[in-house]
Amino acid sequence: MVTINYRNAEIKLAENVYEPAEDSFLLADAALEVCTDGMNILEIGTGTGFVTAVLQANMNVELTATEINPYAATCAKSNGIPVIRTDMFNGIKTNKLFDIIIFNPPYLPTSDEEKVPGWLNYAFDGGENGREAIIRFFEETSGYLKEDGTILLLISSLTGISEVTELMSEYGFEPEIIASTKCSFEELVVIEGKHG
Repeated sequence: MVTINYRNAEIKLAENVYEPAEDSFLLADAALEVCTDGMNILEIGTGTGFVTAVLQANMNVELTATEINPYAATCAKSNGIPVIRTDMFNGIKTNKLFDIIIFNPPYLPTSDEEKVPGWLNYAFDGGENGREAIIRFFEETSGYLKEDGTILLLISSLTGISEVTELMSEYGFEPEIIASTKCSFEELVVIEGKHG
């Protein structure tokens, strides 16, 4: 079994699970900058549990994660992540509010012909414009976020950075790009959205 060691965390990988890449590292680093001890943090779509594992290894915070892919949920559990196997927020009690909600969504624009068979498709398929899961996230997130809470969202330039920041504003968040990196044919950015 392959293991990644990063920022004091040890993450085991598994088949049929998105392997942490540049986007995962960028989001984990940004989360370490934004999160502080004592926070209640939710990660949507944790995958292997990489970002949450990095937070767990470096901070004293309360962590919850969700994941739709059963292979990924099992992998995250094996990495010590408190994960609920569910679709986005569906398995989270509505009376539990979080200081920060983190999401590395499926952000690649994907036509029907480009879909990947099986569970891995959930890690990549952002719909035709790359923003389907992001819009759903914005629609649902305020029910789980404290009034002064923050979201951290990782997206690609392929998703449309200005379109996503506009959407974030429409849903009542003040967007700010807090981290970015160039990666082959795209730019990856982490957008922090403070509840306005």
